[in-house]
Amino acid sequence: MSHSVPTHPPRRVAWLLALIPVFPILHIVALAVVGLLRELSLSVRWMLGGFVATQIIAACLTPSPLLSLLLAAARSLLVLSMIAAGIYLRESRRLRPLVWGHLVVFATAWIFTLATAGTSLGPAGRLSHPLYYFVSLGLVATVSLWIIVSWKGASPWWRFPAGALALATLAATGSRGPILALIVGALAAVLAGNLRFLRSFGLVILLGVVALGVIPNLRTNVQIDRVVTDTGLSGRERVWEGALKAFRASPIGGQGPYQIGPYLGFLYSDRCQLNPALENAGVRCPDWLARFRGAWLIAHNVILHSLAETGVVGTLGLLTLLALGAVATWQSRDGLLLAIYWGFMAMNMVDVVTAIPSPHFAELFWVVIGMAFVQAGWTRTPERQATALNEASPPAA
Repeated sequence: MSHSVPTHPPRRVAWLLALIPVFPILHIVALAVVGLLRELSLSVRWMLGGFVATQIIAACLTPSPLLSLLLAAARSLLVLSMIAAGIYLRESRRLRPLVWGHLVVFATAWIFTLATAGTSLGPAGRLSHPLYYFVSLGLVATVSLWIIVSWKGASPWWRFPAGALALATLAATGSRGPILALIVGALAAVLAGNLRFLRSFGLVILLGVVALGVIPNLRTNVQIDRVVTDTGLSGRERVWEGALKAFRASPIGGQGPYQIGPYLGFLYSDRCQLNPALENAGVRCPDWLARFRGAWLIAHNVILHSLAETGVVGTLGLLTLLALGAVATWQSRDGLLLAIYWGFMAMNMVDVVTAIPSPHFAELFWVVIGMAFVQAGWTRTPERQATALNEASPPAA
């Protein structure tokens, strides 16, 4: 019986990715293919099982073990389903339809911001979106730039306008994290021999040109020069202190998934709000949701966040899985997979952009790891071997 990974996912399934940035449905789609994890080699499956085991064990050692156990099991299943989706999609070129969904997101952000705040871009002077935060909107723009740069043979008639919109969106969000991700991700791709990603550094130079005032109005509103040169932590040190407090209170198993909000006093002290864009537009957090407002607060550092939520036990499992992803993406030598993995990991040092659920960008990270497992040949029928067999087999009569 053949255990090879499907070599050609139905095109209509791959094109569902274009809808996901606008309608976050990736969890439902991915759960349908979670069984594809059996296509991985036995050693990789054991390591994935080890990751799940550490999350479950950590949950049992939290102050609220029953709730933590349910949440840890659900989150682990989501991570595995995202990896399975990556195994199904198999190749990084299957991510290209995301660009079309991203362009809708960018257009929505500009229309929403101009309609609600005018050319001043609101009190914060930054582009906003009703679903995405400033930082996540900038990260989505960075992902689009990576896809456009890596897309061989793409027509310049759409590539340049799409790239310009993504670059303008990145600049107008006024976020440093996505710029860091753009640089580090491109560098990782170039080091692996993907010289096309040198163009990403040209995009960074364009951002610097904006900072020097080629677009004075944007420079005044967004203060991109401050964003690029400011080395302050923007209050992150106070959030990190809260995360360390949560870890010290339960160092072995942590406080449990989505339960560290009360310890992040710097963020938790504010009243519940859905996101700054909706808040500025007059949309308030409903009373029934206010009691859960700590669930979506993050420690702004992936390691501190994991220590606070899952303690030493769960963090060891997460770090092992991340190390596995690092090796797989490097062995794949795929520029887009490398850029997304290492760009996200760089941004994880000042944010947490790989924690699910999210509007879709965190899920993308785990999908990329699944793709890397296939491209690195870590399946029961390695990708390179399967390709050779397919090429050697005679055509069907």
